[in-house]
Amino acid sequence: MNFLRGVMGGPSAGAQPSGAETIQKLCDRVASSTLLDDRRDAVRALKSLSKKYRLEVGFQAMEHLINVLQTDRSDSEIIGYTLDTLFNIVSNDLEEEEQEENSQKQVDDLGRQFTEIFIKQQENVTLLLTFLEEFDFQVRWPGVKLLTSLLKQQGPQVQQIILVSPMGVSRLMDLLADSREVIRNDGVLLLQQLTKSNAAIQKIVAFENAFERLLDIVTDEGNSDGGIVVEDCLLLLQNLLKNNNSNQNFFKEGSYIQRMKPWFEVGDDNSGWSAQKVTNLHLMLQLVRVLVSPTNPPGATSSCQKTMFHCGLLQQLCTILMATGVPADILTETINTVSEVIRGCQINQDYFASVNAPSNPPRSAIVVLLMSMVNERQPFVLRCAVLYCFQCFLYKNQKGQGEIVSTLLPSTIDATGNSVSAGQLLCGGLFSTDSLSNWCAAVALAHALQDNATLKEQLLRVQLATSIGNPPVSLLQQCTNILSQGSKVQTRVGLLMLLCTWLSDCPIAVTHFLHNSANIPFLTGQIAENLGEEEQLVQGLCALLLGICIYYNDNSLENCRKEKLKQLIEKRIGKENFIEKLGFISKHELYSRAAQKPQPSFSSPDHMMFDHEFTKLVKELEGIITKAIYKSSEEDKQEEEVKKTLEQHDNIVTHYKKVIREQDQQLEELKQKVNTLKSQNEQLQTAVTQQMSQIQQHKDQYNLLKVQLGKDNQHHTSHSNTLQMNGIQPEEISKLRQEIEELKNKHEVLQGQLREKDSVIENMKSLQSETGTNEQSSQITAGLEHGNELHRELEALRIQIQSQSLDISKLQSEKQELLQQMNTASVPALGDSSAVIAAKNSELEGRLLQEIKELKNDVKALSEEKALLKQHLDSVNSTVAVLQNEKSKLQQEVAESKKEQDDLLVLLADQDQKILALKNKLKELGEPVEDEDDIESGDQGDEDEEEEGEEED
Repeated sequence: MNFLRGVMGGPSAGAQPSGAETIQKLCDRVASSTLLDDRRDAVRALKSLSKKYRLEVGFQAMEHLINVLQTDRSDSEIIGYTLDTLFNIVSNDLEEEEQEENSQKQVDDLGRQFTEIFIKQQENVTLLLTFLEEFDFQVRWPGVKLLTSLLKQQGPQVQQIILVSPMGVSRLMDLLADSREVIRNDGVLLLQQLTKSNAAIQKIVAFENAFERLLDIVTDEGNSDGGIVVEDCLLLLQNLLKNNNSNQNFFKEGSYIQRMKPWFEVGDDNSGWSAQKVTNLHLMLQLVRVLVSPTNPPGATSSCQKTMFHCGLLQQLCTILMATGVPADILTETINTVSEVIRGCQINQDYFASVNAPSNPPRSAIVVLLMSMVNERQPFVLRCAVLYCFQCFLYKNQKGQGEIVSTLLPSTIDATGNSVSAGQLLCGGLFSTDSLSNWCAAVALAHALQDNATLKEQLLRVQLATSIGNPPVSLLQQCTNILSQGSKVQTRVGLLMLLCTWLSDCPIAVTHFLHNSANIPFLTGQIAENLGEEEQLVQGLCALLLGICIYYNDNSLENCRKEKLKQLIEKRIGKENFIEKLGFISKHELYSRAAQKPQPSFSSPDHMMFDHEFTKLVKELEGIITKAIYKSSEEDKQEEEVKKTLEQHDNIVTHYKKVIREQDQQLEELKQKVNTLKSQNEQLQTAVTQQMSQIQQHKDQYNLLKVQLGKDNQHHTSHSNTLQMNGIQPEEISKLRQEIEELKNKHEVLQGQLREKDSVIENMKSLQSETGTNEQSSQITAGLEHGNELHRELEALRIQIQSQSLDISKLQSEKQELLQQMNTASVPALGDSSAVIAAKNSELEGRLLQEIKELKNDVKALSEEKALLKQHLDSVNSTVAVLQNEKSKLQQEVAESKKEQDDLLVLLADQDQKILALKNKLKELGEPVEDEDDIESGDQGDEDEEEEGEEED
């Protein structure tokens, strides 16, 4: 602070300067000082004054501080001071003393104005984002706090700047990975402000792996037992998921719902819940409700509900629901959460119906909850939550509706009275002295009848014993009796809602209601009276009930036909007055609140008047009843005729639909049969092809064995007995005869050729004796030479004829031998007994079988050897392929090296030519030039002299 004292003049300077003057001097220092230390000290002084003199520092120093951020980025210390000063200027988180001096409104306006000044230039926010990338704690932490404050003051504008900034959101996501918990925790707060009401940023943050990081932080901090960091993470998760269908789907598909189950693992000892644990668990339950909210798309909600059941989350919530020692607000929120997890999901509703409370004897969870709902000593919010849970259990659950109504029917009521059923609790609450119990029980029973005409008819069978000695009264009659007794408005509204739901779309119930002659006069009397504002709601509901009795009337009662009831309205009430009273319902403020969402949320029990599902019924029936009142009798008749034709048409359509459905089922069955037959056919075809291939293989093996056996038989013919000789010998004899005939023919041809040669020789000799001239002598000598050649050929032919004659003689001798063997073999063959033949046959068969076995073994060994050789051949082929690739690569390299060598030779030749040209030029100029040969010889001579000198030494 010495620097600050020097700026302000010190204690001996006389009059103290004002804060504005001091700030002005500091700003001048920041703007004009050339030394970094001076600027740093000035910014430090501005930081110390920024809380007390926020307005002055903001207006005078804002521009200078932004310039420091732009020019002195290399010095982390001055940047840290600057960011802290800007945070003090922009932030509205003042100390208690300062809050007392300034009103909160002025403070908010001041922070918003300074934020506008800072973000007017978008580059300032972009510059601030770059500082968040710095790892230095002195820079990063003040930057996080400043950006968070800017988002608090001008959220949408700053969000837009960050959104268009390159990698703006990604830079902020890195804060969650910071090892310093202070920065990480403040980063979570920053992302909370960043993701508020901006779906685009929410999607970017979600796809930057925010769910994984936040759930890791929650787990590391101890889940529900963690501190405020867990609370901040849960709030950020709510921002990302609430009303964002894309993120909800991403959360579900990323299997993050399964990671929520450990949050709700509450131990047996539930005493001593800390306030932070209650807050954390409350936010966790709200996060589950965000995923299954009725306002979400039905498909997404149903998918999340099923996932919660399969991963055990619903079971864990039901465990908390039935546990003891759980705080009331946590129990209430758990009931609301379970309600929305089971709403409209059949599998979850069935599971909830099977849950039992840990009591002796065990009771159904539904019964235990209904006991709390009709108990006036229970908290109001808890009773509302139980009613919502019961409504969600019955929503689109006809099975559950039937189970509840069955507990009211005479055949299923427990005669022993040992256990209390849901129906008994509802009837007890319906006729209790507590008006809130009356309303809740009436609405719960109306939900058991919602969109279920069968149960509406069955409920007419319910009989109630009002007092000892009196005959039982129907439930419908008892409800009208209580209405006529003039009970509280809340009770009458609940009963009228029950009756409207019961009678709508149920002509039999309308007939039962009209059968009591006191009901119509009571309704007309209530509608016709001019009562106060509180009774107007009851009048509107009475008009609605009377309109339902007209519209759904089947005219089975002569005194209460549609036309007579409309005449009664026109005489006693007036059509316009009736329609006006009917409009009281939809104009009521409590009606508008109830129509907004399914969950009953009321500030006080007195405001508990309308149910959400009943508002839908009113909206549906109001226009229909108005038209029905103004219709004439002829129009009613025409409408009835149209209804009858439509019913007939609907019956015909339903009949044909049924026929078509049956035909579709038959077609599906036939298609399945065709598919199965096709698959069986394919299997059989494959089996046939396999068997054919096996048969072919066996045939080939058989032929091969047959050939081998044939060769063996030929080998054994020379040593075989009479059976083999008789089978083969005639064929051999015929072949030998043919060969002998062929050799004879050849012999005769050769003899003819020999005769021709002899005649030619004789002619030549005669010619030689006749001619004596030189020319004739030359011809004779040529003829003699030719004759000598012919003699040589003749000698060769004679040798060939002799050899053939020897062959013929040999064949004839063999023929004689064979004939002798045949003659000698025929005699013992005739004398052999059949036993000898059989023995020889068996011996031959044994030899054949043994040889067949040996051949099979040989074939098997050869096939194995073939497989091994094939494997070896494959490996050799692969090796050859590799070697060929390497060879091709080496050839390419050799070709490239040859090409390079040729290029070098060309270059050397060019250089030699250039050198010769230069030498010639030097010679022309008269310069002495030595040739390379001379230089080499000179060098060689020098080397020789050096060697001689060394030898002499």
